[in-house]
Amino acid sequence: MLRLLLLFSLCFMPMFGFSAGKVLVVISSENSLPLKDGKSYPTGFYFNETIVPSMALKKAGYEVVFANPKGNKPTMDQRSDSVSFFNGDKKAYEEAKAFMKNLKPLWNPLSLSDVIKKGLNQYDAVFFPGGHAPMIDLAQNKDVGTILRYFNSAKKPTALICHGPISLLGAVGDPGQFYQAMIKGDKKAAAKAAKNWPYKGYRMTVFSTKEEAVAEQGQLKGQVQFYPQQALEAAGGKVATGKKWSSHVVQDRELITAQNPGSDHEFVEVFLKALKKNRS
Repeated sequence: MLRLLLLFSLCFMPMFGFSAGKVLVVISSENSLPLKDGKSYPTGFYFNETIVPSMALKKAGYEVVFANPKGNKPTMDQRSDSVSFFNGDKKAYEEAKAFMKNLKPLWNPLSLSDVIKKGLNQYDAVFFPGGHAPMIDLAQNKDVGTILRYFNSAKKPTALICHGPISLLGAVGDPGQFYQAMIKGDKKAAAKAAKNWPYKGYRMTVFSTKEEAVAEQGQLKGQVQFYPQQALEAAGGKVATGKKWSSHVVQDRELITAQNPGSDHEFVEVFLKALKKNRS
């Protein structure tokens, strides 16, 4: 039934010039993740985590508007360019690649400051894809904090997948100080910097410490400066993770978070239901 609804939306909504609304998609401007011991990892947005939800939103009639801190062309994490993230379905993979290639808003994003100036009230929801890149800039960006606090107070769907939930830290009292405190392992300073975090006490999930440890040994070839799960817990989030690499989605009030790349389809279903409920 969901597939039929999405197909109908894709075929007929554009024909009549109908738009279900706008969804703001916030991605990173960065492409190199600093690791411990002076190492770095080339990264960017994760392919399936960005495109699968974007395709579903477009099919449901939503306009997707991309933005990042610098308003610059984003980079895709090359490790995510694999049919394995589409359960080996080559057709689905190729359809997603074609969609991404022609998704002009992705390659020409607005800056976060411009989005804020033009008004956040025009958006029905905000979505943060994953990839390690959000750990570089979004986790300590004050514009991200402004955006998140708006959607939190407006009770509009706020959806984040995999490493995307680390962006929630942009809404702590002092994101820069919190970020540095986590790097230093100073939990007391982190707690102080997290003052007035709107998501304190929220249930949420994120790429787990166990999964990150596997990634460190494999694709990263080094250690991250701090673990997303531990950072969200230090800020006051009630983080619950599922089995490694298994789909796991948590919804608490307007907040929707998903644990890893394999959560993309379940994440989309929960996100679309929240959008529909919020509009009714």
